[in-house]
Amino acid sequence: MTRKTIRVVRIREPGDPSVLSIAEDSLGPPAPGQVQVRVTVSGVNRADLLQRRGLYPAPEGFPDHVPGLEYAGVVEAVGPGCSVRKPGDRVMGIVAGGGCSELLNVRERETIRAPQGIPLEQAGAIPEVFMTAWDALFRQAKLSAGETVLVHAVGSGVGSAALQLALAIGARPIGTSRSAEKIERARELGLVLGVVASPGWHRAVVEFTAGQGADVVLDLVGASYLEGNLASLAEGARWIVVGVPGGTRGEIDLRRLMDRRASLRGTVLRSRSPEEKVLLARAFQDQVVPLFERGEIRPVVDAILPVEKVIEAHRRLEENRTFGKLLLRW
Repeated sequence: MTRKTIRVVRIREPGDPSVLSIAEDSLGPPAPGQVQVRVTVSGVNRADLLQRRGLYPAPEGFPDHVPGLEYAGVVEAVGPGCSVRKPGDRVMGIVAGGGCSELLNVRERETIRAPQGIPLEQAGAIPEVFMTAWDALFRQAKLSAGETVLVHAVGSGVGSAALQLALAIGARPIGTSRSAEKIERARELGLVLGVVASPGWHRAVVEFTAGQGADVVLDLVGASYLEGNLASLAEGARWIVVGVPGGTRGEIDLRRLMDRRASLRGTVLRSRSPEEKVLLARAFQDQVVPLFERGEIRPVVDAILPVEKVIEAHRRLEENRTFGKLLLRW
């Protein structure tokens, strides 16, 4: 199989969205254990914004000049040794970089079956945000039915995914956002309590829980919410940091953490080993994809733009003018 000429989103140099363009590249045949996917849509994530600015380089083996961490599409070819996928299969998944491409070679075992009954364009809003939220809430923070979970940036892709997953297992979600409009939209997804993140927001959390606090804090903001998070912790709470647009450094009262017997940990998907990603993909397909197929949860799409409008997509995400996921159509 010869190399194919393909289109990709290219970062010409570090900078604002204007450094993005559509360019030609080439792609060889899938290697052993890989499948080649004709991409229907690529997701746009905050990590792409950082990579575009030169602040978040792709891991070794992935291109720095092509952003993109997720895709949905159709298998076009399979490499030697593949037995799970075949041409024509609808798949989705995450990649460590280069996802904004019309054709991808990806490890077969890291692909996930796209949910039946959901168009591929919609399925493109699933992988990064739902895998991140599910892994953080359940595999790491051990959220269970009846517990209260505080979800920051509830109008974001990961936030709206976490909200739905929490409701699906019978947890009580509290969501914060800087936008009252996003809070109202989150209520349509079942949000129990919405809090506009103005100074003193944590008091609403404490009051709602009758002074007990949140059992799990899904922190998608970072340093600017440190004080409020500490004041919101229930005894034995699990606080997990997934995103830090509000800053990476700040002071923390360790005695408060000790008094609440709470735990604090961070997580990221991008830099995990291939073996970890395979295990995550297989578990996600088995345990979460059926929830989409039964209609218990759904992808939340802000907009699907033609890939030629990638600059607009980056600007919209950078300006926080989105609710749910932004997708680029090839």
